[in-house]
Amino acid sequence: MNELIGQREARVAIVGLGYVGLPLALTVCEAGFPATGFDLNADRVAMINAGARTISYLPEDRVQDAVSRGFSASADMARLAEADVIVICVPSPLSPAREPDLGYVIRATETIAERLRPGQLVVLESTVWPGATATVVKPILERRGLRAGEEFFLAFSPEREDPGNAIFTTRTIPKIVGADDLRSRDLADRFYAQIVARTVPVSSLATAEAVKLIENSFRMVNIAFVNEMKAALEAMGVDIWEVVQAAATKPFGYMPFYPGPGIGGDCIPVSPAYLAARARDVGAETPLVDLARVSTAEAPDLIAGRVAGELARHGGVAVKDARVLILGIAYKKDVEDTRESPALAILLRLEEMGATCDYHDPYFPVMPPTRDHPSLAGRASVALTAATLASYDAVLVATDHSAVDYALLAAEARLILDTRNAFAARGIGAGKARIVKI
Repeated sequence: MNELIGQREARVAIVGLGYVGLPLALTVCEAGFPATGFDLNADRVAMINAGARTISYLPEDRVQDAVSRGFSASADMARLAEADVIVICVPSPLSPAREPDLGYVIRATETIAERLRPGQLVVLESTVWPGATATVVKPILERRGLRAGEEFFLAFSPEREDPGNAIFTTRTIPKIVGADDLRSRDLADRFYAQIVARTVPVSSLATAEAVKLIENSFRMVNIAFVNEMKAALEAMGVDIWEVVQAAATKPFGYMPFYPGPGIGGDCIPVSPAYLAARARDVGAETPLVDLARVSTAEAPDLIAGRVAGELARHGGVAVKDARVLILGIAYKKDVEDTRESPALAILLRLEEMGATCDYHDPYFPVMPPTRDHPSLAGRASVALTAATLASYDAVLVATDHSAVDYALLAAEARLILDTRNAFAARGIGAGKARIVKI
């Protein structure tokens, strides 16, 4: 196996072709390995094999270029037996009760276990709690008698994708690699060293698992902190955005975090829940993380409450009689990703309060079925025109996509409630609209 990896002849299978798996699969292919991506979504498989860009922020021809090099996607899991290296990149979301849900990981592992053969390297990249690879994944893979570290090899390498980031890519982001035996770790490290700029080996599976959790728990705690500071400083008549920008000039001891309507994606909302759940299991406590989870979970409701207050204060309209346009439903700017999006939670909360809500998002002409809010499927994005804007009592900027005419909004809307500092950051002042940061 060492020789196959070193010569880039090892056949690589990536299970799951979403926001993590597809960029990884393309990077593996571009590094010269024979690669196949596996996904149960037949439509996605067909689109990838046709060279279609299934993720908007990927370079336009990147998938087509990979296909021309020999990359392909498949829904035939029996072909996993052909692979020398199998990387699992399936979702590991939260359950409706906001607890860890390893269902996708378990099902993917069971599928691999049915085809597992001696000599294969299996790497899990999905977020899990410390100890999960050893106590959940490993026993499933060993059911047919093969032993990890001896007859097959098992490692964990947490994904670090940042959707839409043009500076830090799969190739340039350092890769953590951990295993519970040296042979597995060395093989996984050798594999990733062929496709990324730098690997960072760590001592165990659990250590590698914990890296992802602490990275994102750090972010959640700081986002909760800056949102708390926003409310406190607003009461003092101080603009949190100006404060953060000024504080960020300090060259040490400070890292800027920015306020917003809540957190989204499958990283920041998810990792702290996995960390806290595992801590409870072993009798430990994570009070700061727990408080940050509560604070960030409440953010969409607080924003909806602010919308109601500002409608009454500046528009003279009760929320139950208001028409509100939500600008941006993706969880972050310039991506077509609604996982755990606070914008959708705000929309639904405002509708519960009686408001009539529409949305505009250039990445979602029509709302697709979503894991978190399937009832919203089929709604259509409204066009931004002077007449359309004039028909709403307020426009709530939930996600500040770049491809939006903010000058038109300022000129034609009645009331703009800006959670992202979108107008001040662009130097756009109020025209007809009253712009309020919330």
